[in-house]
Amino acid sequence: MKFKIILFSVIMTMMSPTPTKASAINGKLPICGNSPNCVSSQAEIHDKQHYVLPFEIKGNPRQAWAELKKAMIKQPRMVITHETHITLHAEATSLVFRFVDDINVLLDADAELIHIRSASRVGHSDFGVNRKRIEALRAELRKVGVVD
Repeated sequence: MKFKIILFSVIMTMMSPTPTKASAINGKLPICGNSPNCVSSQAEIHDKQHYVLPFEIKGNPRQAWAELKKAMIKQPRMVITHETHITLHAEATSLVFRFVDDINVLLDADAELIHIRSASRVGHSDFGVNRKRIEALRAELRKVGVVD
């Protein structure tokens, strides 16, 4: 049984697409595909399966950005892999099967918004994990008073 789990993990890792380190291109996050394992604040608002509200910044956008990075680093098994002054890419690894989810973030200081996307690299369903991840980050940022 243990061999089957290891073999399954190796196969899934090999099939995982290599993530794009660029979180955003020309102000746009990568789009979500058809599967329900992705949520994004830049999905169409009527696409309830994929759409999530962006983070609405209260006060200084740079402070909100710094607090977001702190909140992300505190998350278990999440690591920031690439960042610029307005974009960020992180990876979150699941505990048991070591599946990797990509988190892409874009700061729009002029609009006082932080756009965010969280998506599984493999599989079809994520059992709501990506949406819960974004809402947990939103809750952390609300606690420190940098987003509504």
